[in-house]
Amino acid sequence: MIKPIKNKKQYKDYLKQAYQLMQLELKVNSVDSDRLQLFSILIEQYEKENFPIEPPHPIEAILFRLDQLNMKKSELSKILGTRSRTSEILSGKRKLSLSMIRKLNTELNIPAEVLIQDYQMGNA
Repeated sequence: MIKPIKNKKQYKDYLKQAYQLMQLELKVNSVDSDRLQLFSILIEQYEKENFPIEPPHPIEAILFRLDQLNMKKSELSKILGTRSRTSEILSGKRKLSLSMIRKLNTELNIPAEVLIQDYQMGNA
């Protein structure tokens, strides 16, 4: 019987069982595919509660996304406005405005929840 994960031993056991099931060629809606799905849900919930991942600093997220897209920092001016404004934002001297957050979200596909979080001004 599959039960909620309450300790590290159960967590490791479920990870092992999930891994073993992933090595099989499972048929959709089979007993084993249902077990794997349950293990995945329970493992994910345990990890969220016990190993939370903090969202990145908004400026770090912007820089990371630029790197992913092979964009130069100078290209960010098209989204944020002037070069000086972009420089102020990247250096932490100015915070993102709501319109900048919207543009970064739509044009660079950076999650809004990362960009809207409160952060300290200064170095990213």
